[in-house]
Amino acid sequence: MQTKHLLLVDDDPIFNRVLTRAMTQRGFDVASAHSIDEGLQALATRAPGYAVLDLNVAGSSGLKLIGVLKSTNPACRILVLTGYASITTAVDAIKLGANQYLAKPVDVDAIVNALEAEAVPDAEAAPEEPLSVSRLEWEHIQRVLAEHDGNISATARALKMHRRTLQRKLSKRPAKE
Repeated sequence: MQTKHLLLVDDDPIFNRVLTRAMTQRGFDVASAHSIDEGLQALATRAPGYAVLDLNVAGSSGLKLIGVLKSTNPACRILVLTGYASITTAVDAIKLGANQYLAKPVDVDAIVNALEAEAVPDAEAAPEEPLSVSRLEWEHIQRVLAEHDGNISATARALKMHRRTLQRKLSKRPAKE
């Protein structure tokens, strides 16, 4: 049986510890990191075949590690996890080379299935049910925010919205689909 090396990068210490233990029980040899820098240090010692990256790692983007992972091991299977899923970030993750993208909370079996699934998701496939108006608004705001590199003032100007109104909308959780 071949050892399955996994790099786990998540800044939540409890989630990181629980997922490390669960993935070890499922046959993975887990290198755990709590920051982007720790993830890069782990990559310097071993090229993993699998990676689970949190989208937001201590205020930085876990997507930064995708290019390094792919250059270290082009066959690396990468799963991006996030507590604030949006179509924009899912498309960005897939375009950068991630194989899967899941929203938290997620169970360990779904993570294992996502890592071992051969099919790459179609990031731009149409959903079976149309999104609600509030969800469409959230997705549009996220896309425009990404286009302006997270600059809230520039995003508010582009959306023709007052900056405080935009901040209020961003502080809320995304609308359910």
